This record gives sequence, C-alpha cells and structure tokens, in this order.
Amino acid sequence: MADEEWQEFLGHFERRKLALGQCGRAYGSSCVHEHACVRCPVLIVGPGERPRLEEIRENLHARITEAEREGWLGDVEQLTVSLAATDGKISQIDVNERRKSAPVFVGMPAISELVVRKAENRDKTD
Repeated sequence: MADEEWQEFLGHFERRKLALGQCGRAYGSSCVHEHACVRCPVLIVGPGERPRLEEIRENLHARITEAEREGWLGDVEQLTVSLAATDGKISQIDVNERRKSAPVFVGMPAISELVVRKAENRDKTD
C-alpha cells in the first residue's frame, strides 16, 4: 500500500469522529446525511454524550414549538423526525448501560439438568 493510500485510510477514521460520537460508516463510503448525524442509523454514541443529546432534545422541542406557532409545517415535520432520532439515541445509551450492568448467563447447566443428563447417559450404556 502506498503512503498516500495509507494516509487516506487513516484519514477516514479521523473524519469519523463527530461531536456526538463515532460514525460507523464503512471505509470508502461517504456520509449521505450531511451533518444531520443525530438521524443517522450508523452514529455510535457513548454514554458521555447523553447530556449533549438531552440538550439537543430540549432545543428541538423549542424549535418545534416555534415552527408550529409560525405555521412552518415543513420544519415541524423535519424537526419531529430529528426529535424521534434523538430520543432513539438516548434510548440506545440506556439499553447499552442496562446491558453492561445486567448479569450474563454463560450457559452453566443447573444441578437438576446435570442429574438428568447423568441418568440418561447411564441408561444408554446399560
């Protein structure tokens, strides 16, 4: 790989760093959302971004109220889409945090399952 290609590859990952997290788009693909990242399904947000998302949500509520008051129906529609996406990102953070703190079942059989298996194996060998 040429030095120029390597720099382009590394630059891709630098450009994936956003104010709200990391862009999960594939290498070599462009962003079709043009900085409307809160709506993007491949935006990866961390728990530290929750306060910023809550601030964005509050701002969206205020902007929707203004747009409704002024009769800007197109803005109301688009701001509502952004609000739903913001709520979705906050929900993702909540789910990930609950998942981290929840116990993980590692597949250990219960004692009663072991006894049944032992009995089944004994019947097969007789």
